[in-house]
Amino acid sequence: MSEFYSDKDVQREVTELQGKSATAARLFDIRRIIGGLFVVYGVIVTIAGFTASDADIDKAEGVNINLWTGLGMLALGVFFLVWLKLRPVAPPPPDVVAGDESGE
Repeated sequence: MSEFYSDKDVQREVTELQGKSATAARLFDIRRIIGGLFVVYGVIVTIAGFTASDADIDKAEGVNINLWTGLGMLALGVFFLVWLKLRPVAPPPPDVVAGDESGE
C-alpha cells in the first residue's frame, strides 16, 4: 500500500531540509574551523611565550618568538571569526535544484 503526500506536505519537508542544510553549511564553514584552531593554538603558544626562560629567549637572539607567534596566531584566528560573523554563508536560493542547469 503506497502513501500519497499532498503538495503542502512536500513543501513543508523541503523547507525543513533547506533549513537543516543551511545550518550544516554554517556549522562546517572552513572559516570557523581555521579561526577556532588558530585561537586555541595561539593561546597555547602565547602562554608558552609568557613562561619562556631566559635561555629560550637567548636561543632566539633575544626575541620572545613564542610570544610574538602566539599573538600573531591569535590575531589571525580572531580575524577569521570576525570575518565569519560579518559575512555569514548565504543559503542557496530555494528555486535552484542540484544538477538542474538548463534553467527550465
